[in-house]
Amino acid sequence: MRIFVYECVTAGGLGRATPPSLLREGHAMLAAVVEDIQRIRGVQVVTLIAEERSCKLGDDCRRVASGREELQFEEIVKECEWTLVIAPEFGNLLADRSRRVLNVGGRLLGSNPIAIQLTGDKLALAKFWRARCTPHPWTDSLDQGDLTRVPPPWVLKPRQGAGSQATYLIEDVISTATIARMDTEAWTRGDFIVQQYVVGQAVSVALLIGKSQTIALTPARQHLSTDGRFRYLGGSLPLPSRLAERATRVALQAVAGIDGLQGYVGVDLVLGDDGQDYAIEINPRLTTSYLGLRQMCEQNLAELMLHCVRGEKIATPAWRAGEMQFDA
Repeated sequence: MRIFVYECVTAGGLGRATPPSLLREGHAMLAAVVEDIQRIRGVQVVTLIAEERSCKLGDDCRRVASGREELQFEEIVKECEWTLVIAPEFGNLLADRSRRVLNVGGRLLGSNPIAIQLTGDKLALAKFWRARCTPHPWTDSLDQGDLTRVPPPWVLKPRQGAGSQATYLIEDVISTATIARMDTEAWTRGDFIVQQYVVGQAVSVALLIGKSQTIALTPARQHLSTDGRFRYLGGSLPLPSRLAERATRVALQAVAGIDGLQGYVGVDLVLGDDGQDYAIEINPRLTTSYLGLRQMCEQNLAELMLHCVRGEKIATPAWRAGEMQFDA
């Protein structure tokens, strides 16, 4: 069986002006999941790497010249039984590549385009959660939101973003307008939203989702920069059991009712200092937390993901004792 593992950034999907942080995390995720899939008996891994990158990953590593990435992507999808797409949500990159897989007759090891469009749109997802009473900070469009509804500070972020790009902690209305104007000039990938800032422990919960079951993996802390930009620095695990139970409960509530989520899905949360917990966003794809979780899991996470997507029942993974800290 051949599995195509496609990571958009290392394949050159963002062009040459790629933020270094996205390139680092993209390469790290690609290298880790390729190594794990190669450990599955009878599986050959195909990858697509931009010709200017020096890395060679997978059993069959294809090089692609600038401007040919999308065409070569579709050609490889046709050759393989499954395709795992790792890409940012902005610019519809993740949804578009996933849709292309289906359009040429391929099968996704990740979420379907409809689920990606909902979860990748932070404003639409906030409205979905509000209708389902999922705890979530007040969120609105920057252009239409009424900042008098909640006291400062707020978080300003792209409506469709990834990797904490163009994300700011805002203390007052004047700062909001100034930063939005500056970043709108630099961030050309869509609109901004403004969100209530909530105090607490940032946490991520990864889920393995298939046709017959959803399994929550052990929650991990998120280590974020303290400069008001919320840059992802890495994570650590495990959480104390009481916090882990709270995180798992909210993560499962966050994905409930969203058709088309499958494979590895990440949910970002804040466990409030006041005991109130909040779903922040859903990443319908492999996330950097995979780097730490794979080290602590006694099973092969990539193999579990494959079985889960194929509709095969899997047992709840076992976790090694001890603590793990990883960076981005």
